Amino acid sequence: MGARAVYQCKCAICQTGDGNPESEHHSRMNLLLSRLDEQQRRWYVGVEAERIGHGGTELMSQLTGINVNTIRKGREEIARKLIDRPTERVRVVGGGRKAVEKKVQ
Repeated sequence: MGARAVYQCKCAICQTGDGNPESEHHSRMNLLLSRLDEQQRRWYVGVEAERIGHGGTELMSQLTGINVNTIRKGREEIARKLIDRPTERVRVVGGGRKAVEKKVQ
């Protein structure tokens, strides 16, 4: 599996391109996100959105390109202390794409 592309932030600060320290922070955050798996991305962005408070979910969606529903799901999973999330795998059993062909024994 190849490396994920690093998302380019769409916020007004990053669009000006004037070397703002906040723009550098957004770039580093998106670089980190490009190396995490799907649930880790969801949790990290959910924690950051929670830290920001009101409007945090929408802002983090703009900064990272992650859908607001995905960020909300991450916030909910963190609030439940990841109780229902598996520790040894990324997806729950039965999750993910189904096989193209059924295996015949």
